[in-house]
Amino acid sequence: MRIAHTSRALISAATVHIASLTFPLSRVRTLTLASTMASDNLSTSANGHNDDEDEKYGFRRPEMYKENLAGTIGAYDRHLFLCYKSPEAWPSRVEGSDSDPLPKSLCSAVKARKNDMALKTNLTICEGREGTDFSDGDVLIFPDMIKYRGLKESEVDSFVEDVLVNGNLWASGVPEVLPGSHVFVCAHGSRDRRCGVCGPVLIEKLNEEIELRGLKDQLFVNPCSHIGGHKYAGNVIIYSPGPDGKIMGHWYGYVTPDDVPALLDQHIGKGEIIERLWRGQMGAATEEGGKADEQKLPNGDAKKSKKKKHEENSTESNKDNVAGCCQVGSGFTCCKDGSLEQSSVGEEKKLKETIAVDEKKGLGKVSGWFGSWEQSDVLTAAAVVGAVATVAVAYSFYRRSG
Repeated sequence: MRIAHTSRALISAATVHIASLTFPLSRVRTLTLASTMASDNLSTSANGHNDDEDEKYGFRRPEMYKENLAGTIGAYDRHLFLCYKSPEAWPSRVEGSDSDPLPKSLCSAVKARKNDMALKTNLTICEGREGTDFSDGDVLIFPDMIKYRGLKESEVDSFVEDVLVNGNLWASGVPEVLPGSHVFVCAHGSRDRRCGVCGPVLIEKLNEEIELRGLKDQLFVNPCSHIGGHKYAGNVIIYSPGPDGKIMGHWYGYVTPDDVPALLDQHIGKGEIIERLWRGQMGAATEEGGKADEQKLPNGDAKKSKKKKHEENSTESNKDNVAGCCQVGSGFTCCKDGSLEQSSVGEEKKLKETIAVDEKKGLGKVSGWFGSWEQSDVLTAAAVVGAVATVAVAYSFYRRSG
């Protein structure tokens, strides 16, 4: 004997009741959709997370904007991104995970050879998507703007030796030029929930705005692993060329979807830093990071004023510190006194002028030499001449008397 389920019976009864009404079918569908949306909005906010989660991990966290961001990154000169799997597959410590040998091997090799590298190097994992421009094993290098494809675990040591230590091309690969600007967004949710909540939303918004501007072939967005400062999520790094072609890496924190248009139009488009979100830049020490007003992109006015100020300071330094000292080898120095050098230059100039005047007067070089002597030198010379003359006169009298 088949027993009807209570809920099925209720649904069946409700269906019969609705069927007996004279509502148009389109009206029924509209009411059903509105009811569903209302139910969803009770528990979900606009970014796809419920309100409690958004206030704890998302863009409405109480910690947002509580801290000055400038200077919250460490100094580095080169940034490596290893493309490897997706954020959902990354363990909390992807660079040290035994289940992910390639990231662990590269990270260990970079650390082991860091003292042999001329450039301080930062390593981050970014998403690898098979069959795309960023596949597993691809290595992106900034500010060089080059990519090596398909690094394998067995090739890590040779890559580090050739490229990072010796600064040569990799013997096992051909570098490819990276075009356009590259934006990396921390979406490492297994490391910190805040990045896992904020990162994907920012990536989606960035791609939407890039598509609206028709810049899909010029701007490239990629999720990346932990870059430090979870509490500053959303965290964004932008590698973008200025008008002079120079690449600079700028870090931003507390980025929300509302800030995305400014990042694209103001930072990448105009070369202007968004100071309230700016954490620092590649090549700047942490203590220098706070000077956001002096760290504009190449097409910003502040950098020009900084260059002018540097030239002025250099000029003043040269005026005040003409004296210098260089050390060539073991114990050998070539120190010189500024005042003596200035005096020597003045004397040389005076000597040249005297010789020129004397030559015009037909006095020859002898007068020039006397003109460059000190008073004591002249008196000494006169005394010598007098003594010689005296001896000559005495000798003359001696010969006559003989």
